[in-house]
Amino acid sequence: MSGIYIHIPFCKQACHYCDFHFSTSMNKKEEMVLALAKEIRMRKSEFGLLDSARSDIEIETIYFGGGTPSVLTSAEINCLIDVVYENYEVADNPEITLEANPDDLSSARILELSKSKINRLSIGIQSFFEDDLKMMNRAHDSAEAQKCLEEATKYFDNISLDLIYGVPGMSNEKWKQNIEKALSFGVPHISSYALTIEPKTAMNKMIQTGKMEAPKDEVAQEHFMILVETLEANGFIHYELSNFGKENYFSKNNSAYWLGKKYMGIGPSAHSYDGVSRSWNIANNPLYLKAIHDNKLPNEIETLSEADRYNEYVMTGLRTIWGVSLDRIKTEFGQTYIDYLMKQAQKFLNDELVFIENNILRPTKKGKFLTDGIASDLFYLNLE
Repeated sequence: MSGIYIHIPFCKQACHYCDFHFSTSMNKKEEMVLALAKEIRMRKSEFGLLDSARSDIEIETIYFGGGTPSVLTSAEINCLIDVVYENYEVADNPEITLEANPDDLSSARILELSKSKINRLSIGIQSFFEDDLKMMNRAHDSAEAQKCLEEATKYFDNISLDLIYGVPGMSNEKWKQNIEKALSFGVPHISSYALTIEPKTAMNKMIQTGKMEAPKDEVAQEHFMILVETLEANGFIHYELSNFGKENYFSKNNSAYWLGKKYMGIGPSAHSYDGVSRSWNIANNPLYLKAIHDNKLPNEIETLSEADRYNEYVMTGLRTIWGVSLDRIKTEFGQTYIDYLMKQAQKFLNDELVFIENNILRPTKKGKFLTDGIASDLFYLNLE
């Protein structure tokens, strides 16, 4: 097994672009921590029943995501880590990541975390400009963003920060300044995403009522190309569509997802994968808490078809530096899939959006921004 993801479904306030599962009420936070710990215990034999090989059930990563995991106290975080160690075989030197917002990372808090088993911080900066942060309804300001990075880099070597591009009104020059400011702190990993407007978000309503301009694809594409060029020139490896890391600083947790390793998702809305099926917990805090209290797992399970597994491999493979192995497609899925893939890929090969080298299909530099659309055209639909 690769790792355990722990979803912390609380935030101080709702960012206008976010559609993840969370609550802004902290009333049930302590009860939720106890429920998360209980779910970790309840599921300790889950993957071991499928494969007793030690390497398959060993935990290599623990990842606190959300929501905003940094709203937990250090004691609550340490408690959940201890429960994992008490119930699972944990690898030597596992990657243990905490997603955190700058407003939660005071000097004292960073020092506390540095004394825990947390060895990687993923900090939600999003932008170093005040107007962007206000538009996104972030809980921190620009000064807090810079201060927390100044402090965090004193105690943590492995730090990732998030940036958002394609923001309405953001010029290329302003975007370059954001990237340069991020680089000035010497962090070894940057995750960067295009601003996307989800249907049920506050930002979607703001666009519909004319309070803000809709993001433009052509602006996002320009920003993406600037991002890739700038970070690669500064020694970062573009190892996944939205992720850039210095050598030896790729996210082990996320890389495991993209490479098809098994993982367990703990908490409301969290997803799991055991190599054969996917499951997901209910995205409702009260119903999750009730089910766990009643010793039930509040999840749904879907067994993946051959076509599902092929489609997921194509999607994740095209997004990463590892690409899509034609040999693996043939071995795991058969000649029918290879023939279909090559037929569908031909137009993208002709347009120089993808290329094949050493029997690996990858996007070209020109094709990277269009990866998700290309992948969808390569999906095998209605096979069964």
